[in-house]
Amino acid sequence: MGLHESVSSWRWQGSGGAFRAAVGVLLLGLSLAQSVPPHAACPAAAAPQSVPQPQYQDTEKDVMGFLSGFVHSFLQTVQPNAFPKDLIMNIVQYPDQLLESKQGNLREFLVYDVGFLVCTAIGVLYIILMPIVGFLLACCRCCGNCGGKMYQKQTSSTNCHRRSIYWTAFGTTAIILAGNVCMFMSNTDIKVSVEQSQVELNKSINNIHSYLTSVPQQIDKVVNESYRTVEEVSRNLDAIGPQLGKEIKAQFKGTLDPALSSVRLLDQETVNTSLGLSQLNSSLTQLQSSMERLQDNFTAIKDRMLQTISNANCVGCINLKPELEKLTLDTSITIPSLSEFESAMDEVNKTNLPSKIKEMEDYFDSIPQRVTNETKGIVQSSKQLLGNIKTQISQVTNDIPLSSLTDLMGSLDQVESQMFKYTPVIERAEEIRWAVSVALCCAVLLVVVCYLLGLVLGPLGLSPKDDPTERSCTADCGGTFLMMGAGFSFLFSWLFMIVVTLLFLLGGNLYTLICRPWNNGQLLELLAITPGFDLRQSLGLKTNITIPDIYRDCKQNQPLWTTLHLYELINLDDLLNVSKYTEQIQQEFESTVITLPSVTLLSPELQKQLSSFSNKASNLDSTAVTEKMNKVSSINLNTTADNMDVFAAAQSNNGIKKELINEARDLRQIQADIETIIIPQLENLNSTIKSFKSIADQINGTVGEVLSNVGTAQDFLNTNTTQIVRTESRKFLDCQLGYLIVYADWANLTITQQVGRCGPVAGAVDSVDNILCSHLVDSLNAFWFSLGWCMIFFIPGIIFSMKLAKYYRRMKYSDAFDDHIIMNHIPRAQMKIT
Repeated sequence: MGLHESVSSWRWQGSGGAFRAAVGVLLLGLSLAQSVPPHAACPAAAAPQSVPQPQYQDTEKDVMGFLSGFVHSFLQTVQPNAFPKDLIMNIVQYPDQLLESKQGNLREFLVYDVGFLVCTAIGVLYIILMPIVGFLLACCRCCGNCGGKMYQKQTSSTNCHRRSIYWTAFGTTAIILAGNVCMFMSNTDIKVSVEQSQVELNKSINNIHSYLTSVPQQIDKVVNESYRTVEEVSRNLDAIGPQLGKEIKAQFKGTLDPALSSVRLLDQETVNTSLGLSQLNSSLTQLQSSMERLQDNFTAIKDRMLQTISNANCVGCINLKPELEKLTLDTSITIPSLSEFESAMDEVNKTNLPSKIKEMEDYFDSIPQRVTNETKGIVQSSKQLLGNIKTQISQVTNDIPLSSLTDLMGSLDQVESQMFKYTPVIERAEEIRWAVSVALCCAVLLVVVCYLLGLVLGPLGLSPKDDPTERSCTADCGGTFLMMGAGFSFLFSWLFMIVVTLLFLLGGNLYTLICRPWNNGQLLELLAITPGFDLRQSLGLKTNITIPDIYRDCKQNQPLWTTLHLYELINLDDLLNVSKYTEQIQQEFESTVITLPSVTLLSPELQKQLSSFSNKASNLDSTAVTEKMNKVSSINLNTTADNMDVFAAAQSNNGIKKELINEARDLRQIQADIETIIIPQLENLNSTIKSFKSIADQINGTVGEVLSNVGTAQDFLNTNTTQIVRTESRKFLDCQLGYLIVYADWANLTITQQVGRCGPVAGAVDSVDNILCSHLVDSLNAFWFSLGWCMIFFIPGIIFSMKLAKYYRRMKYSDAFDDHIIMNHIPRAQMKIT
């Protein structure tokens, strides 16, 4: 009777390899109870945090210069040939044969660079011819030829010629001035580019440094998340008792709670019934005691009254004897079935329901501790074996070539230190270059100013009707400035053309050999086939990977996993696969048996006692007390007392009279006691019985509910306990496996899609391209293009300025032109006859 337990046992059998056993603990239950219905998801573990992504500095975007389009178009015309990849590869791959094939390589290079050679030849001719022509022209003019004679013939078209030459010279000067402005602007662009190049290079280097630093940190983050996940599973294994036991209890709760609640309610009603029964017995005892005392007093008074009326001196008292003999007082009171109910109540109290409830509660509350005690050994061994998972996942850091990143960071630091070392030298050289360029610009500007002064002063001081020998000083100054401009042009042009030619060869070849192939990807393709850049061999890859492929992937901000084909080096699926051991674990744990002790909530004997108790409570009858109240209420001793008073008044014997009066008084006193003591106690007893009866009536329903709920709970436990334990064990272990699977999926996704996004690398390459090509080379090309532009237009400027100067300078010899025709009289010839 009560709670019965069998010997509890959790038997864990079998053991696999070290790593398989660790994962096996997590997979325990996968082979158990395949027909268990779907269960709720386990509590979610803390979601892995995203790997930290560094904050990179923004670099300047690629912006074309104001003359880049013209220069690129010109250089494309000069050099339309394709990038000489084969020629460069022959030089790089076979440097030992360079001298042997010197003529062939040189011929091939000259053919490739023929456009530059033609332009250089033109520049050389310009450099040679301009000073020679200037010298010859000066000598010729000194001899009075080539416009050196200060004489100007006046014709009807002189003004028209002057205007035509003026506007042509003006246009030529404007073109030279535009080129000079472009020189100033490009010179400023070069200065700004050099100043910004260091800042942009620092940004790019810092971005690369941040990138190289972040990759190991991101890998460490992935590995640390594995540690955190394993620690989470370890903590859950430490708490397997509370967690698994709580879930098992939760499954029992829906059925057991109603049973326990009804037993608790029955226990409470039993306590209330015991209290009511005690109160009923107390009331019944008090009433019985009062009625016994009343019965004793009534018997004594009746005996005295019979003795008194039997006295011969009592006149007529014999007539009272029949009435007195009939006078009775029944003081007995009984409640049928109360004794049976009391015995049943005693039997229920002996069962001690609270102790049974406490035993059931203690049993189910002890399930977590039972789980903890039974799994203590396997949990400890499993925690040790979980370390193998951490070791295996940490192998990722060894497989990924992070040492290469460290070496690259060292090289980067060395480049940065060298850059800082040569920065003062570069700044000093830039100052000198800027000063020289400004001097060149000012020299060209001097020519332009001379031309402009000549073009302004000449027309202001010229009067077309004036004789050429009488031209004003203003006009003469204008012509002088025009000649000065032509002289400065002859003086500077060949020197400036040397600068143009050198800068053209430098900037043009930088653009065609570096910038243009860089932009169209040919330079990266060249690097891909250059010895020393074989990434497939250096990384140990199976497939070929080229620098253009890396740049293209980095341009799309792809991770290192796909960019460097690390999937060929690391079997990530194997490292992060925690489910590949499922079949082995299922075989090892097929014989695993997890049992809970059987439990009897209420024994059959106790259930019989409760049924008997319910029946006895329903059979409790209070009609006897009601009948007794009616009988007692109908007793009226005052009538007999009144008759005795009548007889006492008729007595002559004072002694008899006094006895009758006293006995009548005693009867009235007994009647008063009945009315004031017995009847209230009977009413109290009746009320107590009614209250008790209501409690007893509730017991019947409660006992029925107890028996029904306990029966249902007992059937549930007998049928589903094993299934519940298996299901909850599988849920718990599947939950732990789920943590690892979630981590494995996250780690796989993170490593393959987030770690080492190499956008900053492509950004650094683009930044170098932007600094070198879009700023420095384009600005340099714009400068020589502008200067060459001016040098080309110096030639027509010299011609037109020298022709126009003669229209403004004061001539030494006069030449008049008259539109009127003067007719002279010519005498007619006469014939003389002799």
